[in-house]
Amino acid sequence: MKGDIGVIGLAVMGQNLILNMNDHGFKVVAYNRTTSKVDEFLEGAAKGTNIVGAHSLEELVSNLESPRKIMLMVRAGDVVDAFINQLVPLLDKGDIIIDGGNSNYPDTNRRVAELREKGIRYVGAGVSGGEEGARFGPSIMPGGDKEAWEFVKPIFQGISAKTAENEACCDWVGKDGAGHFVKMVHNGIEYGDMQLISEAYQFMNDGLGLSHDAMQDIFKAWNTTELDSYLVEITADILGYKDEDGAPLLDKILDSAGQKGTGKWTGINALDMGIPLTLITDSVFARCLSSLKDQRVAAEALFDKKLGDIDGDKMEWVEALRQALLASKIISYAQGFMLIRQASEDYNWELNYGNVALMWRGGCIIRSAFLGNIRDAYATNGDLQFLGSDPYFKAILDECMSAWRKVVSKSFEIGLPMPCMSSALTFLDGYTTARLPANMIQAQRDYFGAHTYERIDQPRGEHFHTNWTGKGGNTASTTYDV
Repeated sequence: MKGDIGVIGLAVMGQNLILNMNDHGFKVVAYNRTTSKVDEFLEGAAKGTNIVGAHSLEELVSNLESPRKIMLMVRAGDVVDAFINQLVPLLDKGDIIIDGGNSNYPDTNRRVAELREKGIRYVGAGVSGGEEGARFGPSIMPGGDKEAWEFVKPIFQGISAKTAENEACCDWVGKDGAGHFVKMVHNGIEYGDMQLISEAYQFMNDGLGLSHDAMQDIFKAWNTTELDSYLVEITADILGYKDEDGAPLLDKILDSAGQKGTGKWTGINALDMGIPLTLITDSVFARCLSSLKDQRVAAEALFDKKLGDIDGDKMEWVEALRQALLASKIISYAQGFMLIRQASEDYNWELNYGNVALMWRGGCIIRSAFLGNIRDAYATNGDLQFLGSDPYFKAILDECMSAWRKVVSKSFEIGLPMPCMSSALTFLDGYTTARLPANMIQAQRDYFGAHTYERIDQPRGEHFHTNWTGKGGNTASTTYDV
């Protein structure tokens, strides 16, 4: 009996996905470029399973049912292209290649088009959930060649995480690179969530002087509220973890955060598409700033930086902080869906935003309780421009506004950095302001560069230029957007 699917790449994610597939009754053929890892896998984690090993791509292909389905779990970039180039001569028309890594969606756009010309169906599938998700149920976001979906659907929906209503956290996203784009935005929201939680932790730790045990209890309590989420849950675990000497391990971890690029891609695409993804972009910059450890240490001494005190009842501040975190988190998701909407319109992907929220309900890193409310919001209004305008989320933002401003203001007052909570609040203030000072910017642009402006007493789309100094002339520059 031949295999249902082949998987290339036996790092942790690849191995765990294979074991997950095996658990759900699918016969998997496993291959790794370093073939000794195939034998190690078969004698180790895969021992006693129905998993089959292959020691060459030819052996892998020959052991698969038609149409062959081959999933790449390898590093994004040139490695993916190299495997595609090696596989194509071995495949027949109608066979399917799946990229389950964190590929940049323009690469997936290109690969779908190139392989379609050769008769090969290509799927770019974002996979989220880390090691545990891959093993026991990830969130999977497939896009690409729609003809491939009926063949990979049973496997992907079979192994994916399930909601409490037994809905699979996997559905077809859209054509070309839509799946990888949605996964990219997921990771951007993940960056934002992690930074927001870290800011709440720092406010409690450095501002309120709470112990790790107290903070653990607070995050555990928060996880029973609207903040119920995977990241809040693991934050409580981290705060409670003790090193061998009994001291909190967290205090011994260097405060310099790494990144692999998906958050940066999210910010770059937001800039390219003109979407104000302020919170997520600031979360990326916060990681960049954290990497300047030696410079920060020197600058703290140079400026004699000392935090001010936070007066008042600490538990009242903790509740205000919970509300600030909740409101900021809503803005993070709202901005992410604004970017997804713009990409859907630009690329004609016709994305179902409620389905995207459903796919994030379980298995993935940003899974949280209110994703169900996001799905409901888009089910009620598929044309919703801004998530915060939905009655459920608007009510939360209204309720949290006073506490949110209180926390952000106090952080500024005492010198505690809070880039993302403050960015989220500033975004909402800007989004809900009918008249911004951009009229001054347009006047300045016209003054020094004859870039023209529109007038509020004239129809939109008509552009005007003023000879501000009497010396500049009446010729206007071209007006365009970037």
